[in-house]
Amino acid sequence: MNRLARALLLATGLALPALPLAAQHADHGAHKAADPIAAAIAAPTRTPANVARDRYRHPAETLAFFGIKPTQTVLEYSPAGGWYTEILAPLLRDKGSFYAAQSAGKGFDNLKLKLDADPATYGKVKLVPWTVPLAAVPKASVDTVLTFRNVHNMVMGGTEAATFKAFFDVLKPGGTLGIVDHRLPEARDSALEKSSGYLKVSTIRRIAEAAGFQYVGASEVNANPKDTSDWAKGVWTLPPVLTNKDVDREKYLAIGESDRMTLKFRKPVK
Repeated sequence: MNRLARALLLATGLALPALPLAAQHADHGAHKAADPIAAAIAAPTRTPANVARDRYRHPAETLAFFGIKPTQTVLEYSPAGGWYTEILAPLLRDKGSFYAAQSAGKGFDNLKLKLDADPATYGKVKLVPWTVPLAAVPKASVDTVLTFRNVHNMVMGGTEAATFKAFFDVLKPGGTLGIVDHRLPEARDSALEKSSGYLKVSTIRRIAEAAGFQYVGASEVNANPKDTSDWAKGVWTLPPVLTNKDVDREKYLAIGESDRMTLKFRKPVK
């Protein structure tokens, strides 16, 4: 039915005929296909165990908050097992460019095996060794740098200043740095940041701003108020690690994954 006919029916108070069920499904499918992030999240190539964690990691909302587009050049720092890589690779495959920057060693080798095993999905991913400075990626060539649950490792290892400088160098002016990490309440002892896996928002802001970034804003999409952030064995007490194994396992599963900050920064345009 064309628009004029539908308008006439509405004007005369006549009921519109219901769309056939198949047409409704087709319309829903077309809408989903029109959202490239949703399509990438729904990719059948994702690992089922990773899909099961979407309820904790909220990839659609997180990537939308960071402004990820399928035409961008994106660098993911330290993808490890490739949880987000499984989404970013198909999202950026056709129109964008995707760097997976992983430190040399077992993590790099395992990620390479994963990518090589499915060239149809990952054949255009540029797996590069992470170095400081990052020699494998041209300076000022990246639209967005993403790092998920990695800054706490930098702080514990004392590499945060050099790493954030490398982020700054590869980003284009106006480019975005997107960070997700485990959140430590501001009132807690800062010494916990060296051992617990949790960081204060103020700490990440200080590191980023010292590297030259401007703070854009935060999202609470990855918040978890059930996480008290005060576990004797740190964030690894909670899933997916569950360092206590079977001790209070159901308790920690009921809490879920950690309370996380989701922060967005921008490289200034000079």
